[in-house]
Amino acid sequence: MKIGVVGCAGRMGRMLVATVLETEGAELAGGTEAPGSPFAGADVAQLAGAEPAGIAVGDDAAALFEAADAVIDFTIPAATVAHAALAKASGTALVVGTTGLGEAEMAELAAAAEGAAIVHAGNMSLGINLLVGLTEQVAGALGPDYDIEVVEMHHRHKIDAPSGTALMLGRAAAAGRGIDHGDNAVMSREGETGARPRGAIGYAALRGGDVIGDHSVIFAGPGERIEIVHKAGDRSLFARGALTATLWTEGRAPGLYTMRDVLGMS
Repeated sequence: MKIGVVGCAGRMGRMLVATVLETEGAELAGGTEAPGSPFAGADVAQLAGAEPAGIAVGDDAAALFEAADAVIDFTIPAATVAHAALAKASGTALVVGTTGLGEAEMAELAAAAEGAAIVHAGNMSLGINLLVGLTEQVAGALGPDYDIEVVEMHHRHKIDAPSGTALMLGRAAAAGRGIDHGDNAVMSREGETGARPRGAIGYAALRGGDVIGDHSVIFAGPGERIEIVHKAGDRSLFARGALTATLWTEGRAPGLYTMRDVLGMS
C-alpha cells in the first residue's frame, strides 16, 4: 500500500514516515510540507532517521494524493480541511490524527468522506479508544449524581487545549448520559463561578515538561470517586495506531470512520 505523509518534517510526521518504512505491506509514497519550508528538497526517509530513499520533501499535496493509496495527516485544522478536499477529489483514503478540530472542520471532513474513506481520531492509541468506550459506559451507569471531570496534561509545546483526546472522552461521557456535549461542557473556571451546574462536564488542561499525554476521567459522587486513567509513555504508539488505521482503509467504501471502527469496537 502506497502511503504518503503530509507534514512529514514535524516531530510526528517523522515518526509516521519511520513507521511506514518499517511496516510490512506499506510503501512510502512521499511526504510534503507547506510551501517555503526549510525542509523542502530534503530526503523524507533521512529526515526520519532512516537510510535515504531518494524521495524529496515536496510542497504539492495534490500530487501526493494522486500518487498515494492513502495519506496520513497529523497537521493543523486548516491544513487538514484542505487535505480532506484533496482526498475527496482523488478518492484517496485519509487518516487524520490532527487535534483541535471544531464543529465546522468536522463537518468538512464528513462532506469529504462522501468521496473517500476517512478515518479520524483525536487519539490513535488502542488504550485510549478502550478508555473512550469505558467512559461512555460508566457515565451511563452512574447517572447525574456523579460529577464528571476530564483532566489532561501534555508537553509545553502543545498548541491546543483541551486536547483532542480530552474532547473525545468528554463527548463519550455526554453520549453515555444522553446529553448534549456543547450545552454541558465547562472548558475553564476562574473567579467566583458559583456552584457546579448539575450535569456539567468539566475540563482541566495542564501543560509542562515533555509529557507525551496523560488523561483522566473522574466521576465524583456521594462518598466515592472513580478515576479512569491512561498515560502514554511512547509517542510511537500513535504512529503505530495510525498505520493500523491506514492499512485498514484498503478497499474500504467512502465514509467517515473512527478508530473504534478500525478496532471492531463500534
